[in-house]
Amino acid sequence: MSITEADLLQARTAWGDALISISKTYEDDGIDAARALASDILDAAYGYNLGPVLFKPTLASGEKTFRPTKDGALAYFVGHDENYPLDGGFGIKGWRSVDYDSSAFFIDGDVGMWMGWAKFTDKDGNVVTVNKTFGYKKDEEGSVRIVLHHSSLPFEP
Repeated sequence: MSITEADLLQARTAWGDALISISKTYEDDGIDAARALASDILDAAYGYNLGPVLFKPTLASGEKTFRPTKDGALAYFVGHDENYPLDGGFGIKGWRSVDYDSSAFFIDGDVGMWMGWAKFTDKDGNVVTVNKTFGYKKDEEGSVRIVLHHSSLPFEP
């Protein structure tokens, strides 16, 4: 089953909507509810069931910069994990919208990649723009899974 351009758009949109849901759940119901939701989202959106996910979060550094496991990704999104003490929980920062500006995409059969900017707006109207790359693989059930997620702050000379 081939990935389509529409699949890539739907996967990005779902990822942004999920991030907003994690933020709102944290605000309304606390860290335990946000962690449970984030765990379910990781299971649904990422390809940890296919093997390691090539995940480099925006605000990760040192020995734990790269997050090929679900536990590492969960810590990044919700923090509160003693194994990742530098993680503040990117997913619990009060996000209200995520918009994308595409640079390019590439599709080859059941694998697709997208690169561009993601613009995150928080509940106070502050906007953070990051460089973002997603790589996707359509699994045997037809679900589009994130297998590559790279994010970084734009270079400012």
